[in-house]
Amino acid sequence: MSASVLYDTPGPKATVRNRLYAVVGSLAILGLLVVSFVRLSDKGHLAPEMWDIFNYAGIRQNIADAVLATLKAFGLAAIGSLILGVILAMGRLSDHKPVRWLATAFIELFRSIPLLITIYAIWVGFLTDYSMWALALGLSVYNGCVQAEVLRAGINSVPKGQGEAAYALGMRKTQVMVSVLIPQSVRAMLPTIISQLVVTLKDTSLGFIILYPELLQTARLIASNTQVNGQYPYVSTIVVIGAIYVGMCLLLSALATWIEKRGRRARSGGAQGTIGTPALVVDNGSAV
Repeated sequence: MSASVLYDTPGPKATVRNRLYAVVGSLAILGLLVVSFVRLSDKGHLAPEMWDIFNYAGIRQNIADAVLATLKAFGLAAIGSLILGVILAMGRLSDHKPVRWLATAFIELFRSIPLLITIYAIWVGFLTDYSMWALALGLSVYNGCVQAEVLRAGINSVPKGQGEAAYALGMRKTQVMVSVLIPQSVRAMLPTIISQLVVTLKDTSLGFIILYPELLQTARLIASNTQVNGQYPYVSTIVVIGAIYVGMCLLLSALATWIEKRGRRARSGGAQGTIGTPALVVDNGSAV
């Protein structure tokens, strides 16, 4: 009987018991779903008229504009968080104590403050007339702090010999960090970086608090201003907008998987093609 690192392999009785629990749990979840569908159907939320509203050109245009607004805020926040993450990671690894303390204080402060409060404070205090920039800046600050910790962990995971070889060539610390350590840490931590970008995409929904016309705000307006059979189509709107969010996150995750596989193939191919070559080469042709 083989044993896992995390737990012992269950025996025959435990296997039967686990399967029984799985069946009972699945039936319970299925029963809850059936009850929910029946209740929603009885209240008219699943009627065809509730879904026909998405055939209206005006509502489709509103959703398309909301998707574009969401992607704009996400694009700005993604670029801003990655740039800020690199700066803060380098600050935390700096040899100068004031720089290291300042970067650490910044990261700990904005990781402790709820993101919603950060976005709202930036909007009220500085960018009242520019809700998109307030949302993007708030997302950049919070997610930049998270990305900084991810990059710092990646840099610390790079073998020390890489940095020592670069220093032996006469490189300064900034050159070592930018040319040697950060590229390798990004490749190592790419899945985590992309996962945090998916979180950034979902967090654009917090823009509703500052009246930015992203997907969630648009869904609220559609559901509260469109009446069908004397009811508001909250259920159908939530399902459609939720499906759009899921689709965008899946596309971003698929892109991350593709980049990771491409990078893994490139590294394996490069390793096979560079056997016997020097590890580091500087501009004047000297090598280690």
